Amino acid sequence: MGCPLKAGGGLHSRLAIGAVLLAAGRAQRLGGRPKPLLELGGVPLIRRNLIALSGAGVDEVVVVTGHRAEAVEAAVQDFPVTLVRNPDYEQGRMSSVRAGLVALSERMDAVVVALSDQPLLGAADITALISAYKRRGEGAVVIPYVGARPGNPIVFEAALREEILAGDIRFGCRQWIARHPERIARFETDNVHYLVDLDTPEDLARFRADYGHALRWPEDLKPLTD
Repeated sequence: MGCPLKAGGGLHSRLAIGAVLLAAGRAQRLGGRPKPLLELGGVPLIRRNLIALSGAGVDEVVVVTGHRAEAVEAAVQDFPVTLVRNPDYEQGRMSSVRAGLVALSERMDAVVVALSDQPLLGAADITALISAYKRRGEGAVVIPYVGARPGNPIVFEAALREEILAGDIRFGCRQWIARHPERIARFETDNVHYLVDLDTPEDLARFRADYGHALRWPEDLKPLTD
């Protein structure tokens, strides 16, 4: 993506930041329509998230697709990203993280793992997270916390890549976090943008009630039928 960091640089050295953007899930509770293609203001969420990553100065992005991959890939074909299809996406989120890490350049100093269904996330939010990573101290994985609730995206040291690829780290798992507190640096914030994602029809209705904006599916994207 190639942009310099627009904020959060300060006295810290310039880091090469890569990102894995996850867009492979089945979204069964939403009729099998890919959540990244939900539109806010006519713009698919996956495009909004790519714009946010670019605006935060992320150097390279790998987009991991799986379920209905052709439709998701068509929405981002004009972005300078690497597209990777995860044939094992039904095995869960970490399988897609690993697929993305394999495709990401080894020259990265840190990696952002982001979801493609966070409608409120913007460049300023990701910049703040990267700044928290630079100030993290001894922790290897930075997770935003709003009160007691962990959010997304997360950032981790690129040195952890091999452990993750070996299946030794499941940083999104609450049990893993509880067992390895020394590896976690909590980014304490009151910013709910890190918490809002979309899994159910109730989430869509709640988003409209809370923020006054409706999320809509593209007209040509039909739900799957069994």
